[in-house]
Formats: sequence, structure tokens, C-alpha cells
Amino acid sequence: MQATRSSSRWRDSSPSRRTLPGTEVALRAAARHDFLHSPERDVSTPASHKRVRDVVRLLVGLPPGISDVYPLRRVARRQLQALGLGLLASAWLVSACGDATAPPTIVDLAQPWTVAAPGEVGMSGALLGVAASSAAAIPRFRSLLVARRGRLVLEQYFGGADSSTVFDVRSVTKSVVSALTGLALAAGKLPSLDAAVGRYIGAPDTLDAADSAVTVRDLLTMTSGYQWDELSGDDYNRWIVSADHVQYLLDRPQTGPPGPFTYNSAAVHLLGLLLTRATGASLPAFADTALFRPAGITSAVWEPLENGTVNGGSGIRLTGRDLLRFGQLVLQGGRSGERQVLPPAWLQAMAAPRFAWRVTEGRQAGVTYGYLWWVADGPPLPAVFAWGFGGQFVYLAPSLDLVAVATTEWQGVTRDSAAAGLDQQVLSVIVGGVLPAAR
Repeated sequence: MQATRSSSRWRDSSPSRRTLPGTEVALRAAARHDFLHSPERDVSTPASHKRVRDVVRLLVGLPPGISDVYPLRRVARRQLQALGLGLLASAWLVSACGDATAPPTIVDLAQPWTVAAPGEVGMSGALLGVAASSAAAIPRFRSLLVARRGRLVLEQYFGGADSSTVFDVRSVTKSVVSALTGLALAAGKLPSLDAAVGRYIGAPDTLDAADSAVTVRDLLTMTSGYQWDELSGDDYNRWIVSADHVQYLLDRPQTGPPGPFTYNSAAVHLLGLLLTRATGASLPAFADTALFRPAGITSAVWEPLENGTVNGGSGIRLTGRDLLRFGQLVLQGGRSGERQVLPPAWLQAMAAPRFAWRVTEGRQAGVTYGYLWWVADGPPLPAVFAWGFGGQFVYLAPSLDLVAVATTEWQGVTRDSAAAGLDQQVLSVIVGGVLPAAR
């Protein structure tokens, strides 16, 4: 259950805005000579990486008040867009400039994964082996996969699972629904994030004025205002066995106007139903057409509920490789090969921290929430991750051009310290084991 990030929160690793005039002149000259006069569509070479970084520095690092800077920024931004990197990819690059990390590798996710030895993508095979051994020592661990620079470098299964196993990844479902919300907005099916529930949800469900006024934004940020205790209480278990999953939520009292963060899977299920009404397609059909198939994801199985609906808040099943595809799609700015699958501007908004609070989860500090993704802007490095109950993770480390997937056997784990302990164990394998292997 936890993950996300935002370009505005990654400024610690972006170039200083106090760029010296001489550096500015050099960057402007480099941008003009290497980029503006000889634009390249191939961003896979070290030389083009440097040119991209020069242009990104120009976009975000120069002080105001210098002639020609702003027009040149506009031209540079167009050059980035010409490369197909888009707004989110630019944000990823900004986060990487400080440590000279290459731009995210863009691969065609509809094709089979290319397998690489760790050393081919700048990773330590020995340290990856230690991470895999740590995972194997956790009895409920079922899969650990790692992709770096768009290539699969680690794929380990445990406890009888294999590459064909579809894992119930619980609240990772929410991050999928976030992506679908962005697609609905881009297609004009939703007018804005301020669209109210009452516009889409009606008979046979019964809403009062407070229910009707809840917005898409409220549902994306867990701020809908319903009385709910899912993290320490039993509300999810009561909700999932109810006969009418929408009305069950609508019948809950409102603790006040929308605003405070209250983790609520039923509210995200309501968002899923809203998307169904807005798009005219079932959630699985919309996901398959607009998101999964273009990214080569073919294994998705949704948890069925009443009246032909599916659980929008939890319970999607995917193979390890398809989970990795989903993470890689977000990492590379919503692109799969030459196709722009997810709107870059939405991914940037989705990954932006929406709250001032921060918590530490195991070895990952600075964790907060975005639009149904968890965002970390603290050490060991900025990260974005989808987090499902009991240790289901799709973890993105943009500055390392790396995605890690972990799944567990969560059934039988109670919603108490045992679940929290499993979450922390799994996250420690990623943060304390996989990340140090990337050099």
C-alpha cells in the first residue's frame, strides 16, 4: 500500500538555479549546437544523454532576467517533446541531472522482455544475488523482478510460483485506476478532477448532498470524508462481503467536509464505477483497450463483484512480468516504443505529493501520497511506488532507471503488526538490497 512522486519534490537532485553566467553561456551554446541545430531522435547514446541533460538544465536551472533564456527554454522544451520524452519524462530527467544519470530507457513493452546480465546494465550481480537470497529467506515471498535500463536483470520466484502465476496484488489496483483516470481525462470522458460523484452515480444507488459533492480529486487523494478505518480497523473486510459495495460506502457517515487523508479502498472502488459510467465501458474493457494491450499486458484478471462490476480498489491479478511492464511504462513517461500510452502531464500530476506529511516506511524515508500512488522524496533516494497489502510492490527509482516488483502470499496475514512486518521486510529487500546493486 504505498507509493508516488512529483517533479516539484525532486529538486534536491536537480541543478542549482544559481547557475553561473559562464555556465549558462556554455549550456546555451551546447543546447544550440548539439540540440537545436542537430536534433536527434535517438536518445540511447551517451552523447545524446549529455545533450538531453544540457537542455534540461537549461529548462530548470537558469536564473531569470537574462536575455534570450526564456525563448531558448521554449525551443528546448519543444526539442524534448520532439524526442518523444514528454512532460513527465522531462521531470524524470530533471531528477537525474544532479548525478549525471541517463534518461529513462524507452522500450517497446508490447515486445518480450530483453534479458540482460547485471553487469550489462551497471548492476552488481553479487549484490542482486544477496537481495534474491534475502527474499528467499522470507517464507511468504513469491516473486522478485528487477528491470534496469529497460532490460530484465532479475526474475526469481519462490514457494511454487513461476512466470505464469498471476498474483493478487491488492492495492496496486488503485494505481492502475489512477492511470485509467488520466486516460479518461485525456479522452474527454471526464471534464476535470473537480467532476462530482453525483454527475455519474445515481439510481438505484441513493446519495445525499454530501455524497453527490465528493469529487474525482477527493477519491484520488483519499480525502472523500467518509468515516472509515481500513489501516487499523476492519472496515475493508466488512465492506468486501457486503451485498452492495457502492451503497455500503454511501451509507457511511461523513466525518466532515472532504480534506483529511483517510485510506479507503471503497472510495477508489466508487471511482472505478464512476469511470465505467463516464467511459461507457467496464473497467476491465477500458483498461485492456486503453492501457494494458498497448503496453503488452495480457494477464490481468479483476476481482468480480455484483452486477457485473469489478473491485476497483483491490484484487487485480497480474504476472510478475506484466507488473514490471506497468512500472516500466510509468518510468518511461507513459511511452511504449513509439506509442504514447499514458498522458505525460497526467503522470507528472499523479506522482506529485499532495500532502505536507511524511512518514518513514522501513528503509524508505519521506513517504507521502499522490493520486493513488505513494511518493517518497527522502533517502535513500526519491521513489514512486504502488503498494498492496502484505508486501505487493511496483517500485520505481527514476534516478537509477530501475523498476522492481515484489509479491507475497498475503492470504492469512491479519491486518495488524504481522502485515506491517511483512510490508517492511519486502520493502527492505528492495530498498536495502536491490537499490544498492545499481551503480
